[in-house]
Amino acid sequence: MPMIYLVAGARPNFMKIAPIVRALQAHGGLDYKIIHTGQHYDREMNDVFFEELGIPQPDVFMGAGGGSHAQQTAKIMMAFEELCQANKPDAVLVVGDVNSTLACAIVAKKMNVPVAHVEAGLRSGDMTMPEEINRLVTDSIADWFFVTEPSGVEHLRREGKHDSTIHHVGHVMVDNVLYQADKLPQSTVEFETSSFKRQHPRYGVITLHRPSNVDSAEMMARIGGALKEIATDLPLLFPVHPRTRANLEIFGIDLGTNITLIGPQAYMAFLNVWKDAAVVLTDSGGLQEETTALGVPCITIRENTERPITVEEGTNVLVGTDPQRIVTEARKAMRGEGKQGRRPHLWDGKAAERIVAILARELG
Repeated sequence: MPMIYLVAGARPNFMKIAPIVRALQAHGGLDYKIIHTGQHYDREMNDVFFEELGIPQPDVFMGAGGGSHAQQTAKIMMAFEELCQANKPDAVLVVGDVNSTLACAIVAKKMNVPVAHVEAGLRSGDMTMPEEINRLVTDSIADWFFVTEPSGVEHLRREGKHDSTIHHVGHVMVDNVLYQADKLPQSTVEFETSSFKRQHPRYGVITLHRPSNVDSAEMMARIGGALKEIATDLPLLFPVHPRTRANLEIFGIDLGTNITLIGPQAYMAFLNVWKDAAVVLTDSGGLQEETTALGVPCITIRENTERPITVEEGTNVLVGTDPQRIVTEARKAMRGEGKQGRRPHLWDGKAAERIVAILARELG
């Protein structure tokens, strides 16, 4: 039976891997191993985390995290090469745009192992983003491209990829959010976010982590001022990324009493709160898509997005970093005058099944 290595390096990667694992289990015609590169160490990734995802613990943990981009990529490449030399797989599947995606794709190709890239073809056009470089390099050498939206197909064609290798299959991240949202009502866990929801029947949620937004005192002050103004009308919950929290303190930015800061949240605890938010304010890539999948108004505090379908068809509004625009669009959403949007074509919870069917055909 053909063996596929499924590579994940950070917590969001496992959200993308999980539906593929479940589809492989249901299909039964392909063998697989879950490879955790250890790019990010995350104490939240415990037994409960994998239980919630409905998948087993990783088969291999490489512990290759830490260091600069170059050090991290090199460590992952060395560890993954050793693994593939000991047990060469028939294919390697990488997801998203983290350093593990790039590192393992390069190693596999140099060992003549075909590479499947899930979430292929996304482009922001912003070469200052490390993720954009990872996406471009991975797609330049991959063999099969599993695409979430039409813009991805167009980019790959423009870059010379053959139509037979490009597969518009929908989105595994949407598969996962629908799966987890269905499981949420059965959960008996008391989440940290549950008490906030009880206190505030109506609220918004913030996430900010991009270096361009949080590493500059001037930019953080601009965005922080807008968030503080929005919070005068709507209480906001802010699960704070450690670097963002450190910078808020270093820059002396006070967000006021109507913004509640809490630590980073596990997937289900975070889903529990944002799915019912009046508005989500974010600079995340994945959250733009997940909010569109569940019909939640989203304000993206970035100048560009590699996920244009969330703006064209979904609930996402790209506002840049102009404080007045952030406040205006958030207030529109709060009044119910924001974008209604719809779930894009093929974002139906079955993307992983399509991916597995194609891989079974290609490797059969």
